[in-house]
Amino acid sequence: MNATVDMPVVEVAGGPRLGDSEFEFLRKFVYTHCGISLGEHKRQLVQGRLFRRLRALGLQQFSSYCELLQRDPQSELGELASVISTNVTSFFREVHHYDLLVAELLPRWLEDKRRNGERLRIWSAGCSTGEEPYALAMVLAEAIEEHGANGVDAKILATDLSPQALETARRGVYPLDRLGGISDAHRRRWMLRGSGEYEGLASVHPKLRELVTIQPLNLLHEWPMKGPFDAIFCRNVVIYFDQPTKQRLFRRYAELLPAGGYLFLGHSESLHGISEDFELIGRTVYRKRG
Repeated sequence: MNATVDMPVVEVAGGPRLGDSEFEFLRKFVYTHCGISLGEHKRQLVQGRLFRRLRALGLQQFSSYCELLQRDPQSELGELASVISTNVTSFFREVHHYDLLVAELLPRWLEDKRRNGERLRIWSAGCSTGEEPYALAMVLAEAIEEHGANGVDAKILATDLSPQALETARRGVYPLDRLGGISDAHRRRWMLRGSGEYEGLASVHPKLRELVTIQPLNLLHEWPMKGPFDAIFCRNVVIYFDQPTKQRLFRRYAELLPAGGYLFLGHSESLHGISEDFELIGRTVYRKRG
């Protein structure tokens, strides 16, 4: 890449400068490959976070990093996505979603699946470090037990683009201060407290791991799974996307949900003006139209 720096730049003390041409390249690259829109106001954040990535790769300049992306986009895509996005999550975030699952959806789904010999599938899209799918697994495991549905094929698919986030999700080990959203009852049953060198940490119960499949996935690329899913959780993911990208994504979600299937969004997200495939039935809860 021919990078020129002839406009004001943002500097990190003691570090390389992120020039206009390099930032413009990164903006286009990130939008093309991740669907994420980076405004000019994100330049300082991008420079600060990518500076650490440059050091890890032994690179001296942002132009060298851009050249790496040009040579082999896929090799660095997950790392770049981790750098520019913020993986903010917690156990039982937006608890009203779990309340709906426990009180209404899971009992009905499990009864229907058991009667018809069908499988139950939930997708946690943008699972980050795993708190969401493991919280889903807790309520699913308890519903299976409560409703005598041990014979039902029930699984949770958890996907994310960030390699670092997925590594944490696969380990399923969290600092104790990350367990605040878990009730005492759930914590006693589903979290195994560490000791010795694992003091201050807790691991998810093996039964939860059996219910959760964790895979890397770029939501803008081809999806290997064909569905159908009973519910898709896509919470606090599309806040990074522009309107056309959101429309394409929710159209694809609709294709994987049967009529009456559920879509859960984050507290600040809405399908208003984006998709007519779903009807709002509760707080950030949508149902696919028949």
